This record gives sequence, C-alpha cells and structure tokens, in this order.
Amino acid sequence: MAAKEKILETQLLTRRFGSFVAVNEVSFIVHRGDVFGLIGPNGAGKTTTIKMLTTLLPPTSGTATVAGFDVAHHPASVRRSIGYVPQLLSADGSLTGYENMLVFAKLYDIPARERAARIHDSFEFMGLSDVRDKLVRTYSGGMIRRLEIAQAVLHNPPILFLDEPTVGLDPVARQSVWKQIKLLARNGTTIILTTHYMEEAESLCTRIVIMHKGKMVANGSPGELKKSVGGNGSTLDDVFAFYSKDTLESGGGYRETSRVRRTARRLS
Repeated sequence: MAAKEKILETQLLTRRFGSFVAVNEVSFIVHRGDVFGLIGPNGAGKTTTIKMLTTLLPPTSGTATVAGFDVAHHPASVRRSIGYVPQLLSADGSLTGYENMLVFAKLYDIPARERAARIHDSFEFMGLSDVRDKLVRTYSGGMIRRLEIAQAVLHNPPILFLDEPTVGLDPVARQSVWKQIKLLARNGTTIILTTHYMEEAESLCTRIVIMHKGKMVANGSPGELKKSVGGNGSTLDDVFAFYSKDTLESGGGYRETSRVRRTARRLS
C-alpha cells in the first residue's frame, strides 16, 4: 500500500513569550486527508500552535511546513494554501451572509466571473441557501459557524484550520457543524482542529495529538491512544485524564475563562 502523502510537518516547533514557553519543541506530521486533532486543557498551547501554523505568530525556534511551504520563509504561500476559522467571530453581523461571502471572495482574489457560482455552491454545501440574504446578526450560533467555515474554504484550500469550532454552541448546533466538517473531509480537505471536547475528537478525528503545558505528550489514532491507557473499555475521556492529570480541575486561568465565555456569548 502506498504511503500517505505528508501535507504538514512540525519539527521542534517552539514559541516563547519572554520567559514563558507556550509551545515547547512540538513535532508531528499530518497526512493528506487526515482530520487531525490538537486536544488538551485550556492553556495547553493548542491555539498558539495553530497561530504559528497559520503564520499569525512567528515561531521562536523550530520549523513548520504547511502544504510544502515553510511558515517562516514563505508565509504568503502558506496563507494561499489554507483556510482558517478562529475562535472569535470572523463574520460581520451588519452584513448579509452573501455580502460576507463576497468580501472573502474578493480577499481571496477569486475571479469576478467565478464568484457567484462559488458562493452559490458554498451556501448549498453548508445548508445556508435559505438565509444567504439575511443579516448575519439574525443567524443562530451554528449557522454563524457554518458561514465562517464556508468563508474559509471558498478558495478551495487543501488544508482547513478550525480553532475550537464548536465552542459556545448548543448540542444541536454542534452536531450540525460536525456534519459539515465530516463532509469537507470526505471531499478531500485536510482538517486540523483544536478542541477540549472529547466527544468532538472522538467523532471527527482520525489522528490526535494531546498537548499538556505546551508539550506534546501523546500522538496517535483514537484507538491507539485508548490502548495506551488500558485498552478495553477505555475512552478518550480516560486518555485526556491520564495525559492532562494535574490540569483537569484548573479550567484555565481568568483570561482563558473570560475569552471562552465571551466567545460563547457572541455565538449565542
């Protein structure tokens, strides 16, 4: 059987803020077609890792290549090869869904003759055709998130980054977002997501890296990780508890808690 194609790789990727090491020598490989999860408690370094991979933060040391491009030396090429949905809202509530998509089509330099068809197809794919001409501030949280994903993949990138894609969503909305992520993956998009919801990682991810205090402490498929902590009957909750032991009750600090609640409030 042919080896899977490598589409993203980090080697000893590190990010410091003064004396604080937010990400500490993290090394992993993502293959084309993976749904790759970065999981861990709040403050584990997941978002900082994503920001380096999407060129929003330069690494302090180490290397990362995304779609064959070095994030430090070819950031523009990396950005053309990815879609990115951050935790905070990226859709403008004062515009309609269509207007938001048109803004992104122009930002991505999609030719004018192709924009209408691309936008139409994206609304159809995300199940948002009925609300394309409504103001985004009237959307539900799940609809907003699906619109943001549609914006991020409008230029057909090979890689999509999702940072806590369902934070603040109710269970029904979360399931609708999961459905769209699975459809994207089946259509060939490689997806890298961060989450601290174990049921989300279980439902979506083909491979998982667990981060703890900025370090990578485990790497494997959900099945492999379950076997690593006991096998039969083990769950990803057990895996999470084992590898993140002393932070399970922390819930992150004040700033982290405030950020998560602010995001949840804006999506509700």
